[in-house]
Amino acid sequence: MESITIEVNGLRIYARHGVAPQERTVGNLFELTVHLRYPAREAVEHDRLDRTINYAEMVAIAKEVMAAPSLLIENVAGRLKNALLDRFPLIEGGMVRVAKLVPPIPADLDSVAVTLRW
Repeated sequence: MESITIEVNGLRIYARHGVAPQERTVGNLFELTVHLRYPAREAVEHDRLDRTINYAEMVAIAKEVMAAPSLLIENVAGRLKNALLDRFPLIEGGMVRVAKLVPPIPADLDSVAVTLRW
């Protein structure tokens, strides 16, 4: 069966995740990428809103998950995955990437990130 992947790419959210106390006090800028795979037929052939995944809701869920601090961005990725699966039972698989854009390490880099695929 055909499937569709709906994508939210480069969602930037300020949050308080990290091991260092300063990260949890001051916060940091994070970038999320979320790809969710689901069956395509009903949305493609019949234009049925109830058989798709609402990307505005995906963003709202991401913002809610990001508001709760975690020590590890791995935990953030797992919590986001679980929240999305709870809300959208059509999901067959996907990917969540959480990137910290300004990590507190002495290096010239774009970001540090974790990617969770299922």
